[in-house]
Amino acid sequence: MNVRLDRQNPYLRIDAVNVFVKDQDRSLEFYRNQLGFDLALDTRLQSGHRLVAVAPPDGTTVLRLIAPDPDSEDYQLIGRRTPIVFLTENVVAKFREWSKRGVHFRYTPRLRRIKHDSGASPSEQQPIWGGVMTRFEDIDGNSFSLVGFDDVSRALETQRQAIAEKLESERRASQELEIARMVQARLFPQTLSPFGTLEYAGICVQARQVGGDYYDFLNLGQERLGLVVGDIAGKGIAAALLMANLQANLRSQCAIALEHPQRFLESVNRLFFENTIESAYATLFFAEYDCREQRLRYANCGHLPGLILRRDESLDRLASTCTVLGLFKDWECTIGESSLFPGDTLVLYTDGITEAFNDRGEDFGEQKLVDSLRRHRDEGPRGLLQSILDDVKQFSPHEQRDDITLLVARCAGQ
Repeated sequence: MNVRLDRQNPYLRIDAVNVFVKDQDRSLEFYRNQLGFDLALDTRLQSGHRLVAVAPPDGTTVLRLIAPDPDSEDYQLIGRRTPIVFLTENVVAKFREWSKRGVHFRYTPRLRRIKHDSGASPSEQQPIWGGVMTRFEDIDGNSFSLVGFDDVSRALETQRQAIAEKLESERRASQELEIARMVQARLFPQTLSPFGTLEYAGICVQARQVGGDYYDFLNLGQERLGLVVGDIAGKGIAAALLMANLQANLRSQCAIALEHPQRFLESVNRLFFENTIESAYATLFFAEYDCREQRLRYANCGHLPGLILRRDESLDRLASTCTVLGLFKDWECTIGESSLFPGDTLVLYTDGITEAFNDRGEDFGEQKLVDSLRRHRDEGPRGLLQSILDDVKQFSPHEQRDDITLLVARCAGQ
């Protein structure tokens, strides 16, 4: 059905055409089994009359099969020539198909060609209207025209070709998107090497095949580990490309993060700013954990607060220390410090978790995340990740709207 987007002219089409028959069940069987029509409607009206309608496989107009009372004027219309015309691209093929099914035709298909004046100049060739036509009858003798026009056949073939090209284009796009998904999946950490007393894990569940969320673990040397969670503005392919750019910048510059974390992030911001469009930006949480000193240095670049659930059940929030990456060439970063002692758990996440909503429009929010963290705190990092995700999905069971990324790091007891 073609529906106009504008509402200036109210929608209008032919709904149904009446065909008078003697027996609705018998006619319904004929139209469905011999003509291949579909059942469009079969219902009983409040008045007690049965309303039956059929439709050809293509188009929107339906035929209402009406069985009038034998004493009515409409009953006299059964078995008459109707003005109803069925259009097909191949009259001969339909003639052969329906004839084999026992449909009666009044005559074999006839070819007609008529020149018509299109207003073209005498030197130009006048177009020729071409058509093939015949008439067939239903089981009650109602007759219908079956016609095919050259221009209709050409238009249908053009439409088929356009649809085929569109399907092929969509197939290629889907294939390329699947390749992009597999490539992006390889950008996330593939193995987690043991790191002293720190147990850690991360997960990214994308709303689409590719997305803009990012997490990483960077071995900075000297028993220090970098933990990263980022969120690119936007979704889909564009966000995935920016995510890959940000990851490349972080990994290429992380050598200077050990002694100069501020310079490291300023360099990442500069590269991200120079290599992306003006509107591109990312929020980022970068933390460096020193296993020997149990010290956590971090930079929260416009990201959601990191959470540290202490062994005694108290909670620390690691708030923003600077603005987002990529919007400003001149960018300054402040480094915060905290600690991570045995039994403490660090959680970094993106807004796909806190902004997941239920049927009442309520957000999962930070408090429910903290409650889930406390409820499952005795589980290992991988189990804790899955339990928190299960709580989010139980709260928000409908289709995922945003990428969900979660990183957990726990300092094991000594």
